[in-house]
Amino acid sequence: MEMHGIDHIGIAVYSIDKTLPFYTDILQFTYVKSEIVESEGVKVAFLDTGNVKIELLEPLHTDSPIHTFLEKRGEGIHHIALKTDDIERDLAFLEDQQIRLINKTPKKGAGDALVGFVHPKSTYGVLYEICQKKNKEH
Repeated sequence: MEMHGIDHIGIAVYSIDKTLPFYTDILQFTYVKSEIVESEGVKVAFLDTGNVKIELLEPLHTDSPIHTFLEKRGEGIHHIALKTDDIERDLAFLEDQQIRLINKTPKKGAGDALVGFVHPKSTYGVLYEICQKKNKEH
């Protein structure tokens, strides 16, 4: 397994439009872009903090895992995404180590990245996303 640092921190929010001014006006982070990720039922907005991205996640409907998260826990940190250049290798390694995976095979995520989630019951309460990007930009 070879991680290359943190790619982004995912933060669940009820409304990106309401939340975005805090990140751009108060914290002065740079807005990068927004997009819809149908597979997860979310709208996402990326912010550049200078050394790591923040991904705001807003549910599109009640079937979205982010909607469920918000109902149970409210707004806040949802996941930490770790960079890799070989997601299939790293997911296989984690599975070989008896680490519980939510996704045993990669799926398409935001920015056309391949992603797979690691269950927080195997990581001491932290939901990790393994993230392999096609290019360096979101």
